[in-house]
Amino acid sequence: MPPQPRTDPSTLAVHAGRALAVEGEPVVPSIVQSATFLGGGPGDDRPIRYSRYGNNPNQLLVGAKVAALEGMEAGLALGSGMGAISMTLLSLLESGDRLVSSRHLYGATRALFVEEFPRRGIEVVLVDPEIEGSWEGALTPRTRAFYLEVPTNPMLRVFDPRPVAAFARAAGIPLVMDVTFASPMNLRAGAFGADLVIHSATKYLGGHSDIIAGVVAGDAERIGRVERMMQLYGAPLDPHAAWLLDRGLRTLPVRMARHNANALELAQRLRGDPRVERVVYPGLPDHPDHALAAELLDGYGGMLGLVLAGGDAAADAFCGALRIGAVAPSLGGVETLVSLPARTSHRGLEPAELAAAGIPPGFVRISVGIEGVEELHADLLGGLDAG
Repeated sequence: MPPQPRTDPSTLAVHAGRALAVEGEPVVPSIVQSATFLGGGPGDDRPIRYSRYGNNPNQLLVGAKVAALEGMEAGLALGSGMGAISMTLLSLLESGDRLVSSRHLYGATRALFVEEFPRRGIEVVLVDPEIEGSWEGALTPRTRAFYLEVPTNPMLRVFDPRPVAAFARAAGIPLVMDVTFASPMNLRAGAFGADLVIHSATKYLGGHSDIIAGVVAGDAERIGRVERMMQLYGAPLDPHAAWLLDRGLRTLPVRMARHNANALELAQRLRGDPRVERVVYPGLPDHPDHALAAELLDGYGGMLGLVLAGGDAAADAFCGALRIGAVAPSLGGVETLVSLPARTSHRGLEPAELAAAGIPPGFVRISVGIEGVEELHADLLGGLDAG
């Protein structure tokens, strides 16, 4: 019988990207730890297979799987999330072009945009998505891409991609979206108009804090251009890391369900605690984007922010008292990770810049893991007691 179409994300996460089952073949794809492959001899006109080109079987499998999860035509695995962002935008921009981006950005992305791209002659304009007409006002004949992060890192803002997507499409300009915090389980950005979707696969897609990886999905023509940049800059994903990423993707749906449930439960429990000035979570009614998040997202995510009433001193004490939550940069692993963005992802910003980015004193970012929620709650309460 011919294979049946697979559309359930849980089925895609396990099976997408693999050929039809063949008796005697391994159930788990093998690691193809080879830099090069036979070919290229006289009369052989087939494409060269070379792991730097990103066409190792492990690399191809995870690219196809992420494309399937995103509902996109093609996908590409790269060496990091920043590699995916850089190669994607360099495939769209050249000297003299303009990039229009939301001002709500991950710290390294912001540095790329405001420090590195101008050195290459690329103009970057940061706009406030909350201001009506801000995207339209930044459009010029030199604009070649729009960029949006949803939800944002670290303040978990959820901006509606549909208006900018419609405007960008009418202008013939691609919209690039980083949806690392959501994963394809909580937000399929292509369904809301994104042309290219980026993830730091180091985070939820890998899910075990043991790889550095990035992915991008979109139409075949645009992904082909990103692939060309990746080959020139030498930014593919290592085959072993690709194998680990495939392993992580297999459990993404069940992990995200637990991340979503644990974070929502903790947000609800900590809300109203006098030691917490504000709980930042899109699933709470007092979040500024709650109604939009409820409309766009299939889950509110595993990221949780706390603004401690005692300011930075309380945040330091909170981190020092944790016994389950590990104080470390990054996010999206099965374990709970806690960080202070002012000292990690956004450490290069001055106090005024932190304030402009909406990051207040005493802000703690928590990547809620899949541990037992009662023990996580008790651990966070112990941290609050210390502050």
